[in-house]
Amino acid sequence: MRSSRTISHLILRSAERASRRMPARLWLLALRDAASRLLRLRGRQRYVPPLAIQFSHLARPLAIAALVLATGLAGCKEKRDPGFQGWVEADMIYVSPDEAGRVTKLNIREGDEVKVGDNLYSIDDDLQLADLNQNKATLANAQQTYDRAASLSKTGSGTQANLDSAVSSLRVAEARVATSETRMARRKGFAPVAGTIQQIYFREGEMVAAQRPVLSIMPPGNMKLRFFVPETELPKLAIGDEVRVACDNCAADLTAKIYFIATSAEYTPPVIYSLEERNKLVYLIQARPSRPDALRVGQPIDVYLNPKTPVADKR
Repeated sequence: MRSSRTISHLILRSAERASRRMPARLWLLALRDAASRLLRLRGRQRYVPPLAIQFSHLARPLAIAALVLATGLAGCKEKRDPGFQGWVEADMIYVSPDEAGRVTKLNIREGDEVKVGDNLYSIDDDLQLADLNQNKATLANAQQTYDRAASLSKTGSGTQANLDSAVSSLRVAEARVATSETRMARRKGFAPVAGTIQQIYFREGEMVAAQRPVLSIMPPGNMKLRFFVPETELPKLAIGDEVRVACDNCAADLTAKIYFIATSAEYTPPVIYSLEERNKLVYLIQARPSRPDALRVGQPIDVYLNPKTPVADKR
């Protein structure tokens, strides 16, 4: 005949094995069933072997505790606010050259903090330098032609037409030199905004096409939260409202302020995997976090609404 300790152990082990093969809401029922079986075992028990005496007094308290815990967990699950699923995005600033070329130097790494005007990278400038030298030579010839025409005009030997033509050629040459100098200066990439280097797309020695970004910068103020709410929750939201934000191992005081509410509905995007939210019409909401440094791009989040009077009631 098995002892009370052995039978209790087998009941609890069978409940544990069953909980591993069933959903979360069903293993609570299995736990309740195990607790009830322990209570019934305690009522039918007449003989307690000597080895089980020291453990028999724990059967009823453990069964009651398991029953209370299962009931409490079930109640907590029913009352828990699931919130709205979303993720973190950011509007990146892409830095690209005006003309194609080879990257000769990178002065930054991914994750570096940069300020406005910092030199980020350099592109080879051989062709631009040759064009500048050519335009400078043309400018020198145009300057000599103008000086000669001006001298002849003062003595009366030259005509006004020759002087006007020399002036025009000189101005065109000066403009071309200025253009070449600008092209030379733009072979270096400078930070247009302050922020963090998010990603580098071309390394030293690689060819980059014109207007293709070499890197991207993420300003802190450009981070945003995107989440979707059903139509029934729209009256609870308005632009400027503050919402609570939660994520894995994040601070408990994260908040965000709504700045965009979509005017048209759409089906739940595939990034939301909840079976309850699938195939429902929802509205896109965007909010700016109060502490963008505490979040990362692509991070999943949960958004909770603060209790407030609906906008319709206010009106």
